[in-house]
Amino acid sequence: MASLATSISHPDSMWSIFSVAPYAIGLTLFSVAYFIVVPYIEYLRDPKGLRKYPNLTPISGFSALPFMFMASRGFRSMELSELHKKHPVIRTGPNTLSYGHAQAIKDIYGHNTKCTKDGSYSVTAGSHFNLADVVDKPDHARKRKVLSSAYALKNLESWEFKVTDKVQRMFKHFDKVCTVAPKEDVASGKVAPDPKDLTLDLRSWTNFFTLDAIADIGLSEHLGFLDAGNDMCVAERKDGSTYQTSLREALYPTARKQSLILWNYDWYPTLNKMVNVIPYFGKMQTSSENWENIMWRRGLERLRRYEAGERLDDFFQALMEDKNGNPNNLEWGEVVAECNIMMNAGSVTTAIAIANVMYQLLRNPRTLVKLREELDAVLDEDEVVADYDKVKHLPYLRACLDESLRIFPPTSHGLPRETPAEGTNILGEWVAGNTSVSMSALVAHRLESIFPNADQYIPERWLGEEGKALQPYLIAFSAGARSCIGRNISYLEQTKAIASMVHRYDFALAYPGWELKREETMNLILGDMPVKIWRRDLGAEA
Repeated sequence: MASLATSISHPDSMWSIFSVAPYAIGLTLFSVAYFIVVPYIEYLRDPKGLRKYPNLTPISGFSALPFMFMASRGFRSMELSELHKKHPVIRTGPNTLSYGHAQAIKDIYGHNTKCTKDGSYSVTAGSHFNLADVVDKPDHARKRKVLSSAYALKNLESWEFKVTDKVQRMFKHFDKVCTVAPKEDVASGKVAPDPKDLTLDLRSWTNFFTLDAIADIGLSEHLGFLDAGNDMCVAERKDGSTYQTSLREALYPTARKQSLILWNYDWYPTLNKMVNVIPYFGKMQTSSENWENIMWRRGLERLRRYEAGERLDDFFQALMEDKNGNPNNLEWGEVVAECNIMMNAGSVTTAIAIANVMYQLLRNPRTLVKLREELDAVLDEDEVVADYDKVKHLPYLRACLDESLRIFPPTSHGLPRETPAEGTNILGEWVAGNTSVSMSALVAHRLESIFPNADQYIPERWLGEEGKALQPYLIAFSAGARSCIGRNISYLEQTKAIASMVHRYDFALAYPGWELKREETMNLILGDMPVKIWRRDLGAEA
């Protein structure tokens, strides 16, 4: 009654309430009509013939919200993998289809596909497209031509010394935190080590390693994360002011935010701003701004060196000039955008991959023993960092890497593509034009028809001719013309890091059956990985 009396005694207040009410009602009616009624009418009309496909949920035919809610549960692709065991095609939204059949890999992502990247890449891009998010095919071809020389295999092997340097710096820390060799039952994973002996978060250090490595390879910059044991770095605002911030805390939240709210491409830019009033999303926006400022700083620092006359053998040099020294004349925004995706994709996925391999090896001691036998046969007892020439063609090492990429692909989210305006055939069925289609790498990698016992870590499946036949179905780096241009860098880093770690050290997980936590955004982000670490006594083992 007090509030009513207040309103009556202040007629201006009462008038404001009634004047606002029509707007609120109108906004509500518009929202219901726009997001529910009109989509439902379109669902009934079915102009694209998509109603023949089973829906993810009863309302997925006219709303993509259930697909977003699935993302909030943390591992959307694993849920899709289970659903695809019954249905090769699932309608996940009014205009989106998810596929769970091997043929769809070629139809959607193959070299001859007519599908292009869909609108999600455009609405989430910055002021300039990079190689990963550019949609226009001619523009993509131009970018790939510029960058192909930087990513050529001959260049990668000339950069091996940079990776060697980072492994050495990582091992300097590993040696400091090594503990006493445990009893055999701990080493075999049957008994938990003393909690005080869990002196290394392997997940963090693999990330420091890949960040330091890609910054050196790409920008000839020494971030120093491995030396400092943290990821604090300088960020620079457009006004020239600088500050210190955590790179990893800036890097990951943007993808998490997009996975939760990117359900309507037309409304995404507006929704992306509106949700920032919620503290949870507001922190993500701050992180996104920090990441932009980190990359702005990286680019400017490298540009200053270039303008001072330094000609360095790195990714940035390839952006500025072709192999004959002729300027590429790229806009500065495009250069920064390419550096951005290089630092992002070039560090995140490889760090996840390396941690995943070590996790799988520690969970599968017999596999670890077999890999060690292969490595010890080619590496000297006192060899700290494996020479790439010695290990790059080892079949079981590569099988261990590929099997880890298969069972938990670092980029697990289905990369969306759009069918051409005239439509196209997928799985032998015509799909109408401008429809978003995708197949999660995790879904593809868990197909029992291709990978029997798909939920088990079995590196042997990749050996011999049978293993070669499986390669087209390994899409951890996507497939076709839009596959990851940096896959050779990733394999270089994975190969040297894993070979060197397995040869020099022993590890134990926190306790028998310990599981690595995972959260899916676009990538399958890992939680902490505390381990006990100790030096191998190679002389005694021999």
